[in-house]
Amino acid sequence: MAGFGLLSFIHKDIHEAAVRLVEHVHLNPASHYPQIFLDLAGRINDTKLWSMAIAAFMYSLVRIVEAAGLWLNKSWAEWFAVLTGGMYIPIEIFEVARSVSWPKVTVLVVNLGVVSYLLYILTKGGKTATHRRFGM
Repeated sequence: MAGFGLLSFIHKDIHEAAVRLVEHVHLNPASHYPQIFLDLAGRINDTKLWSMAIAAFMYSLVRIVEAAGLWLNKSWAEWFAVLTGGMYIPIEIFEVARSVSWPKVTVLVVNLGVVSYLLYILTKGGKTATHRRFGM
């Protein structure tokens, strides 16, 4: 849905839409964060919109494949979930190394915990969680 929403802005004035959004939520456009948002919106062109829409589509496709595999109790989907959950860890480490803040550290620790737990469950006893869950 996000990708289709981005495509709806092609050939339109994104900066004007951003200004209207900032005004709609009653933010001061001259303050720091709304100004950053407005500056970024002013630099977006149709090519960047297409790129972001394609990236959103690819991300949703990965999540749909993962969800379908988990729904159908496929053992590959459990490993796929570990992979897709773990792919953010290097980025999170980079962000924490760049500037430490409690939200960044919390996200990193929670993600490490989830991925570690999934790996532990998948490797414990040599069977996948699906096999253990259904007594296979």
